[in-house]
Amino acid sequence: MSFSNYLETEILDHVFGGNAYSAPATIYLGLFTSNPDEDGSGTEISGSGYARKSVAFTVSGNTASNSAAVEFDTATGSWGTITHVGIFDASTSGNLMAYAALTASKAIETGDVFRVPSGDLDITLD
Repeated sequence: MSFSNYLETEILDHVFGGNAYSAPATIYLGLFTSNPDEDGSGTEISGSGYARKSVAFTVSGNTASNSAAVEFDTATGSWGTITHVGIFDASTSGNLMAYAALTASKAIETGDVFRVPSGDLDITLD
């Protein structure tokens, strides 16, 4: 996953500018039909039963991975083809913190459920 401009600025300002950064109490996973890029400009799913889902991470070494599966509600209409995921600091609006392309895009139609197995979301710093 890549960090967004927002999170890059917050980290730099915290580490090198000496300004406080408070991590969000809850982190949310969002789904996109286009690349959100570092500025969060992609197309996030909306409507048809879609809502961001909370996700918890565990950190080991230089990698954070989701510690439990994330399951979205059943789609009540077509969500289109999911190509990217994003990590947010709020359930609606808020700030995009990190994003990545899916290994394989996934079309979500009425009645489908999008799932991310435990350990499949990895954020690595080199």
